[in-house]
Amino acid sequence: MSDKLGHYKRGHELYGQNRFEEAIVAYRQALELDPDWSDCVQALGMALMQKGDLDLALETMLRATELTPEDPFAFTSLSMIYVRRNQIEEAEKAQATAKMLSWQEEVKSNPSAPPPDGGPRTGS
Repeated sequence: MSDKLGHYKRGHELYGQNRFEEAIVAYRQALELDPDWSDCVQALGMALMQKGDLDLALETMLRATELTPEDPFAFTSLSMIYVRRNQIEEAEKAQATAKMLSWQEEVKSNPSAPPPDGGPRTGS
């Protein structure tokens, strides 16, 4: 397989079979072809987390949030890694960022969407 999408799809297939080490290899092959592909970086981070390599998973997911700082899924995944590392305060901050980003995206199509805390909108 020489195309990045093929490696990425293979990584997902392997991930779905709980074959995390093989999925990591496939994701890395895709990233050799496109190092800044944020979706693949996120997938790699999650596979590393599932394998139990929490230090590298954290490093990888922090890179994903740098590549796509507006992506709530990257911050949700980051939060999951922090939880596994028992870094609860950091996990809560990452999840709060994910909620805010999701709300900001929702407001684009639904200007009356309530803020993430469920309280009334201010300034309206």
